[in-house]
Amino acid sequence: MTTALLEDLQWRNSIAQTTDIAELAKYLDSGSRSLYLGVDPTAPSMHIGNLVALTVLRRFQLAGHKPIALVGGATGLVGDPSGRNAERTLNDVEIVEEWVGKIRKQLEGFLDFSGSNAATMANNLDWTAPVSALQFLRDIGKHFSVNQMLARESVSARLEAGGISYTEFSYQVLQAFDFLELNRRNDCALQIGGSDQWGNIVAGVDLIRRVEGKSAHALTIPLMEKSDGTKFGKTAGGAIWLDPTMTSPYAFFQFFLNSDDRDVERLLRSFSFKSHDELDALFDSLKTNPGARDAHRALAREVTTLIHGESQTNKVENAAKALFGQSEIRDLDIDTLTSALSELPRTTITKGAVFPTWVDLITSAGVVDSKSAARRVVKEGGAYINNEKISGEDFVPTTDHLLHGRFFVLRKGKRDLAAVEVVS
Repeated sequence: MTTALLEDLQWRNSIAQTTDIAELAKYLDSGSRSLYLGVDPTAPSMHIGNLVALTVLRRFQLAGHKPIALVGGATGLVGDPSGRNAERTLNDVEIVEEWVGKIRKQLEGFLDFSGSNAATMANNLDWTAPVSALQFLRDIGKHFSVNQMLARESVSARLEAGGISYTEFSYQVLQAFDFLELNRRNDCALQIGGSDQWGNIVAGVDLIRRVEGKSAHALTIPLMEKSDGTKFGKTAGGAIWLDPTMTSPYAFFQFFLNSDDRDVERLLRSFSFKSHDELDALFDSLKTNPGARDAHRALAREVTTLIHGESQTNKVENAAKALFGQSEIRDLDIDTLTSALSELPRTTITKGAVFPTWVDLITSAGVVDSKSAARRVVKEGGAYINNEKISGEDFVPTTDHLLHGRFFVLRKGKRDLAAVEVVS
């Protein structure tokens, strides 16, 4: 079972580093073993960058192991220097506490907290807060070599960039303390995380060996970048969040649906829970019939269902079809329509004002550069409102065209969309 799991992770390119993969396999083969992944509350939601390691944690649970999802109520107050070239702004205790609650709720929907290998939730503030500074220095700090701490990549990079505070310098000691405590409390001897966490995780492995005289294991997952070199999960509008109020399910679905062809195979390997044979068929489709976009759609549908559920995924998929004339746009409920239109260029009309022409609206929304260009679109038969073709340059929409008494959807050609909203 464990050999198959580790081979599957390698096939998915989900292993960057391990302390000793042969010893790790023996540990996992000895029964249903505990492992943990930590998430710091640096925002009110996780983003899809977090999803890379979370899917690996889920795979371990599906293979029969017991995942521990640790939310860093303590480490979130300090700040991880990894991947940064400047000090993180420290958030108020009340803000961090609020974010801990929100992230815990997201994690609860991602793992199974029932059964013989039920997941466990943890907060490192529970064991860090009661420990005094003197006790921490005497019992934990004495096991750390400053020379080794300075050599950690996250620290050395910051030193080269201009310096690091003692607060962030101490982060690796706090994370190592977490591993030690989970080893004591939950018999946990494996920590997983992003490859930028390697130094912090290994510090915990060393601490367990020094304090408890036990062996422990580390496994890191490659950080994901897109083929164009930009950070995965980032767009011009910012991060892609798991919280539907921060990134709508429609925008979430569209992010994966519109993935670069060069990224789709890698994303499917990382995020999909389909079998290798099913994925190989999608990879083949991507190469032989890329225009069908079967792999893109399978990716978007599976990941959106994983985070937002099948019902919401069906709604956003129907919304996408409706916007492009493949189903009836008036059948969309107001929440789904509002979510879908929030991603489009838009213009507004004041309630009670005389409606402008289609030409004026599509121009003010920025879909075309000028009214003359908009007129050419009408002449060439590429002008639509709510998927109905516009035949004249002087066409003016009426209140009968309003969707839910509030929106028009304009389309130029097959793919260029804009929203018009009537506002008070």
